[in-house]
Amino acid sequence: MDERIAKRNKQVQEMLNNVPHGRPKSGKAWKETRKASHTQLRLGKDLKTSFKEKIDKKAELKSVKEFENRLKNERIERLQARRQKAKEKKQRKLENEKKNEIVTPIRNLHKIKKTKKKFLRSVKS
Repeated sequence: MDERIAKRNKQVQEMLNNVPHGRPKSGKAWKETRKASHTQLRLGKDLKTSFKEKIDKKAELKSVKEFENRLKNERIERLQARRQKAKEKKQRKLENEKKNEIVTPIRNLHKIKKTKKKFLRSVKS
């Protein structure tokens, strides 16, 4: 009797497992439902890494990060140097333009009153 009940329970369990499911609520149709719980899944000895390997991998990742940061900092410094150079060049250009300006002083103040306002804005006192 117990064998028949066990066999029947097994058949019912198989039927429940083989029931076709509809589209999942999440919309991720490619994902399958898990058959075993997390605690039942076990990694084999060959899939686990040793402590030494973990330390080596961590050290390697750290050195890669340091190298990456160094490259970023060098690039930032180059860009800052380029910007500073351009700023200095622009400043020199403005100074040279001021030096090369030909200025004629206006002695007759009545002429200022006759000139247009647009021209007066460009005139420096």
